[in-house]
Amino acid sequence: MAKKSKKSPSKKSKKSAPRKAAPKKKIVKKKKAAKPVKKLAPKKAAKKTSKKASKPAKVVKRKVAPVRKPVSAPTVAPAVPETEKPAVVYPSRIEDRPVQLTNGQTVQLSSLIGSNGLVLYFYPKDDTPGCTVEACNFRDSESQLKSKGWNVVGVSPDSAAAHQKFTSKHSLNFPLIADEDHSLCEAAKVWQEKSMYGKHYMGVARTTFLLDSNLNIKKVYQRVRPDGHADEVLKDVA
Repeated sequence: MAKKSKKSPSKKSKKSAPRKAAPKKKIVKKKKAAKPVKKLAPKKAAKKTSKKASKPAKVVKRKVAPVRKPVSAPTVAPAVPETEKPAVVYPSRIEDRPVQLTNGQTVQLSSLIGSNGLVLYFYPKDDTPGCTVEACNFRDSESQLKSKGWNVVGVSPDSAAAHQKFTSKHSLNFPLIADEDHSLCEAAKVWQEKSMYGKHYMGVARTTFLLDSNLNIKKVYQRVRPDGHADEVLKDVA
């Protein structure tokens, strides 16, 4: 038998394999090389610095205000502070005199003295806060003072009618003297210059005197604080 000849595959029968797409080449942009920094030669740098140093600094001229001649002000005596005011010189005795009481009756001051003495206190005005506190304190201590032989009498420049209202309103148990012409206040040196909100005026400085049976001043309480003052007096009386 004849050998079967092997048929060689034809060119057409051969299937051509699909070609793979070649990968795209990335285009890398080359960075421009940085320009080298020119270094100044040491000699040139020295010259530049020397030139800068040699330039004189600008001088800023300031305007000087013209000197004004002082204007002579009128001479005014400086106000004396409260602490530097001269101390009040009180009399050694209150002179006896007729006085008008709350009920309008006029009596001698000496007739108001107790067996041991008289607590004579001066206050600025009826029915004001401080004066009311002081009067009510003396009202509450009146029986104790009287048991020790001391009578209490208040004095202010108010009228007898104002005293009556003040007495009835607060049930005061001691007389008040109406010193409308402030003659008793002046004799006791309690009519003094006072100041409030920059205004100066004359008025009563809150003061209390302990007087013996002859109206001699045994003790003076200056710049009295209304609250608790009656207790202070009660401790000092014999």
